[in-house]
Amino acid sequence: MNLERVSNEEKLNLCRKYYLGGFALLPFLWLVNVLWFFREAFLAPAYEEQGQIKGYVWRSALGLVFWLVALTSWITIFQINRARWGALGDYLSFTIPLGIP
Repeated sequence: MNLERVSNEEKLNLCRKYYLGGFALLPFLWLVNVLWFFREAFLAPAYEEQGQIKGYVWRSALGLVFWLVALTSWITIFQINRARWGALGDYLSFTIPLGIP
């Protein structure tokens, strides 16, 4: 999508939709929001809706960082402790890797 062809009101509306969509356990939308609207929020000449877009971009970035930390922590903990958790670790696994009994 070329944001240069979209009105400022539509940019704000789209940015808001991606921000709210991230709360539906879709942090990828926050990543898209940050990547698409970073220039509009921080590098483009000032316009009326820019302040709101800037807020959505910041909050999307914070939400994305939170999810990255949470997912990375969970994956690390799970990979380290899966074998020690016994049956629970097996139930949480989609596939059971061969290795430590």
